[in-house]
Order: sequence, then C-alpha cells, then structure tokens
Amino acid sequence: MSEVIINDLTVRDIRFPTSIELSGSDAMNVDPDYSAAYVTIHTSDTDLVGHGLTFTIGRGTEVVVLACKALKYLVVGKTLKSLTQDMGATWRMITSDSQLRWIGPEKGVIHLATAAIVNALWDLYAKSEKKPLWKLLVDMTPEELVSCIDFRYITDAITPQEAIHILKSNQDSKNQRVAEMLKDGLPAYTTSAGWLGYSDDKIKTLCREALDQGWNYFKIKVGRDVNDDVRRMRIIREEIGYERKLMVDANQWWDVNEAIEHMKVLSEFKPWWIEEPTSPDDILGHATIAKALAPYGIGVATGEHCANRVMFKQLLQANAIKFCQIDSCRLGGVNEVLSVLLMAKKFNIPVCPHAGGVGLCEYVQHLSLFDYVSVSATLEDRIVEYVDHLHEHFVNPCVIVNGKYVPPTEPGYSITIREQSLNDHEYPNGSVWTRVNQI
Repeated sequence: MSEVIINDLTVRDIRFPTSIELSGSDAMNVDPDYSAAYVTIHTSDTDLVGHGLTFTIGRGTEVVVLACKALKYLVVGKTLKSLTQDMGATWRMITSDSQLRWIGPEKGVIHLATAAIVNALWDLYAKSEKKPLWKLLVDMTPEELVSCIDFRYITDAITPQEAIHILKSNQDSKNQRVAEMLKDGLPAYTTSAGWLGYSDDKIKTLCREALDQGWNYFKIKVGRDVNDDVRRMRIIREEIGYERKLMVDANQWWDVNEAIEHMKVLSEFKPWWIEEPTSPDDILGHATIAKALAPYGIGVATGEHCANRVMFKQLLQANAIKFCQIDSCRLGGVNEVLSVLLMAKKFNIPVCPHAGGVGLCEYVQHLSLFDYVSVSATLEDRIVEYVDHLHEHFVNPCVIVNGKYVPPTEPGYSITIREQSLNDHEYPNGSVWTRVNQI
C-alpha cells in the first residue's frame, strides 16, 4: 500500500449568530457570534480526511483563516507518517517558521492558527489508527507521549524524565480507569444557565431544567455590577441550594484590587472559584488575588486566554491558580496541552478545561479523559465545562448523561462539522448570514 500523502489544506470561516439571543454573553464579550476557522486536511486517500478548528467569536475569524493559509505550506506535500512518527518535531516545525514566528511567537493569531492545523493533524492521526483521540493518547507509551512535547522553556518546571516518571506511575492501573470512564462518564459543569445577558426568569428556568438533567456544578458570569451579581447569585443559590458547587467567571473585567473587593462581597454565596478575575497575562496579579481570597475559601481559576505553556508554567510556579483551565485551541493544539497537563500534575493543581463555544466541548472531553486515565489518576476537584450550544452541527457531537460526558468511541477528535452546517454558516455568503444580514 502506498503512503498517505497530505495533498491539500483548506480553511473556511464559519460563524453562528449567537449574539441574537445573547448566548455566550459575559462582562467582556457582550455580543459574541460563536465562530471557527475550520481546517480540512485532504490526503491521497480520499476516505481519510482530518479536521480541526480554532474557536473565535465573530469578527477577526477572517484573520485566523489567513494565518492558517500562511502555515499550510509546512504540511502539504508531506506524508502522514513523516508527520506522525515524531509529533514533537512536527509541532516544533510548525511553530518555528522564522518569519511567521515573529508575529507570535507562540501566541496570538498565529498560535490560534497553529492549533487548528495541529488539531487537524491529530484528528487525521487518530482516524488513521481507527481510535478516538483520547484512546490514541492513552495507548501510547510514556516515552511516546513525552516525545510529542516541546520542553523548550519549561524544563525549570518539569523535565522529560519527570514527565515519563509521572506517566509510568499510572501505567498499571490505566485499564481500570478506562473501564470506569466507559461505565460512569466524566464529571462536568454547566454554564448554560448563567450568561450575563439572560433575564432573571430565564436563569430560573434554565437552573430548574439543569437540575432535572442531573447537574451538580453550575457557573455564572459576573463582573460589571456588584449589586447585579449579588441579585443573580442569590437567585441561583435559591434554585440549586448550597449542597451543589457554584463557580463565577469575570472574564478579565477587573483590576486586581477591584477583583478582591468584588469577590469579598460575593463570598456569602460560597463560590468555589473565581475565573479570569483580571488580565489573563497578569501572573502576579492572579497570585495576589489568590492569596487574598484563600481565607474566604475561593480559588482562582484561569487559562481560557492563557497563550502558551510558558504562561501556565509561571501561574503554577507563582501559586497563582487553584484550578488550571486549559483551552484546546488557545494553546497550540494537543502537543502543548500535554505539557500543561503534566506540569499541573507535578504542581498538584487540578485541570478543569474551558469549553463551550464551537467544538470546544467535543475537543476537551478527549483531553480530560486522557488526563484522568494517564496523568492525574484522580477525579478530585476535576470537572469539565459544558455549554449546550451548537452540538447538533457535529457529525459526532459530545454526549452528556446525568451531568457527565460519555466517552466518545468514534475514531478521531470529534470535531467534524456536518457539510450542510458548513455551507449554511460560512461567512459572509452562507444562507444563514444572508438571512441575518437582511434583518
């Protein structure tokens, strides 16, 4: 059989008009249109196609599309085997174009594009091995997994040898945890009831629906007005009680001191964590907030806008977070996520991925399953975000039962969008946008 060759990479600007109903609204992002730069890797085997995306919220998606196109030359024309036999070298190659790297490096638009392409390669790899992505990772040896990681800039926090030791310590009990996940599922939390633009009545209705569906973990958006936040948190606590966990997310709205004072007021409602309390780049600011809120039993969570493994390294080293929130495509794809999972394990910080958007839930279920089975080996304080939007557009959407993710079994990274959905939502000429622009 001849080798599979990557013969093209195409990118589409896909947008969903979620701003109409204010789904996804928060203090900083008041009117998001959930969107994606959607990559398709075509191969010489017409039955083998890889997909990947980077989540965006509307305007600017076209910029990420252009960045993906700028990077495509790095993979087109190569064999699949040449790219997958050393995924670490492949990741370093994609992030090391000396001219494109200048507009990062390893952050911003160029890194978002990197994630879309890298994740598409992993989707292709998993499909070629006829395994879901999480199982492909679980089945790798510790040495194979560690070879996927670029340790440049992080060896002062974790070395390849330490990473191998972590993975080896969990080898003998992996199958037991795989069986547990297939039987019980992966614990999740819902953000669907707590968008900032929702009315009080809608929040009450959505909370009651979530309770009926078996949810025990809830998150709401806060930040703009402390009195408004108090009212909304009181409503939710009246609906869900105090036996369930409630988290809050400020989406970068506050200065450091403002975050501390605001959260002291909200502490009466016993929030488990405050997410993105200030600028995502402010490592020391997060550390100051974490120290100030610890006596109130409130942890700091962040990572949704954490650009790379180096920033996560600093957050962990500075004791700035109690919860590590990886994002599947803010980081540079699966390879870089692996490095953060291992650092978090070394620093004994639970990983609770950011999800929602377009495809993020489909992505992160794989990452958290791998984390539990091969890295953390514990579910303590570990939950995965879930938002009930747009899953119907995916060929293999994530499945939630009683507030838990059901492990996917189809080969790949669960990110393939239905062709009709792509055609309808392509911006600006898809039929959905033609109708919206006429309103």
